[in-house]
Amino acid sequence: MAKKLLMFILKVLAQAILWRYKPQIIGVTGSVGKTSAKEAIYTVLKGKFNVRRNIKNYNNEIGVPLTILGQESGGQSPWRWLQIFLIGFFEIFYTKDYPKILVLEMGADKMGDISYLTDFVKCCIGVITAVGDIPVHVEFFQSAEQVAKEKSGLVKCLKGEGWAVLNYDDQRVRAMMRKTSAQVFSYGFDEKADLRASNFEQRLEDPAEAGISFKVDYQGSNVPIRLRHVYAQHQVYSILAGVAVGLVFKMNLVEIAQAFKNYQAPIGRLQLIRGIKNTWIIDDTYNSSPSSSLGALDLLEKMGGSDESVRRIAALGDMLELGSFTEEAHRKIGARAAQVADILLAVGEKSIFMADEAKKNGLAKENVWYFASSEEAGRALQDLIREGDIILVKGSQSIRMERIVKELMAEPQRAKELLIRQDDSWENR
Repeated sequence: MAKKLLMFILKVLAQAILWRYKPQIIGVTGSVGKTSAKEAIYTVLKGKFNVRRNIKNYNNEIGVPLTILGQESGGQSPWRWLQIFLIGFFEIFYTKDYPKILVLEMGADKMGDISYLTDFVKCCIGVITAVGDIPVHVEFFQSAEQVAKEKSGLVKCLKGEGWAVLNYDDQRVRAMMRKTSAQVFSYGFDEKADLRASNFEQRLEDPAEAGISFKVDYQGSNVPIRLRHVYAQHQVYSILAGVAVGLVFKMNLVEIAQAFKNYQAPIGRLQLIRGIKNTWIIDDTYNSSPSSSLGALDLLEKMGGSDESVRRIAALGDMLELGSFTEEAHRKIGARAAQVADILLAVGEKSIFMADEAKKNGLAKENVWYFASSEEAGRALQDLIREGDIILVKGSQSIRMERIVKELMAEPQRAKELLIRQDDSWENR
């Protein structure tokens, strides 16, 4: 009951704020890539507009209203929540320089989550990133089709003058073109997409100089984009979402490309961090899903180029909220890890399927390790690694795989700067 009351108060305050200041709202959803797309959109718009986006994981029925109010969670403190309510109430009548644009990531863990948010958050642009064949957060969904149906609610509610920005390369997202009355702007690598990435190249031989480059093609014009701290092909989709929204706001390709000059993927999403013993860590610990795990393993396979002295180690934790897809998904990742990694560390109860499938697919038994917790895996890795190794660390957020990165990073004093979930609320869990 307390949560329902909290949700009600926040919803009423958020509605009043939106009615009072009438910002343009960009909603972002999808099974994977939401946060990175939100950050890319924010990167494009922030130099030209007064814009705000969600912080942390504020993408649900509580986090989205808090973002609209410009407040952080009150946690377990009734007094802090009362303060938030009072500030929100007074902001209805006056606040200095309220943002003209809100970029709001919207999550959906069950049917009805998107419709709850869009009932009071009226978007002018809806961005849908990807659904995939085995999407994430499907514990309370019966199928990928049901997930797609829920996500499509974001574009179904758009008005005719609005824009549905859709990933053309994802079949289920592409099908949403028929479910909206808004104008459609598609993006992807496919030649039929309105906005297309081409000439994709990776520079991964030397991790210290790694990055990607590609061209963005739109209506006969193209510009090159070179990203120093982005490494994987699937990360391009987030960039394209940002470019597409910039074009909707009448920015030109050159100024959009310039906005990405110093762009860096969000913390915990395929970040390269120097490790002890002159190693490199691919930190992808923010969360995990089947599609993002496959993308991370593809990057691990290519990182370091053809140097045969490089060992590739995959420390992979459970992928949660997969419901009936759980065993199938973990086995699929285990099979791919056997092709890529010299050593696999499986962490968590469900990753036992991953370890088993890796051995079935040819990874030597002595090179497959299983651990119940990330703390155990981190201590073991300190002895396992040797100079020149490249270590991928990835898992769902409650498995806390960032603890492995903290154990192995060459500069642990920079953990709060470089790693996800380093504030006191997480550290004390």
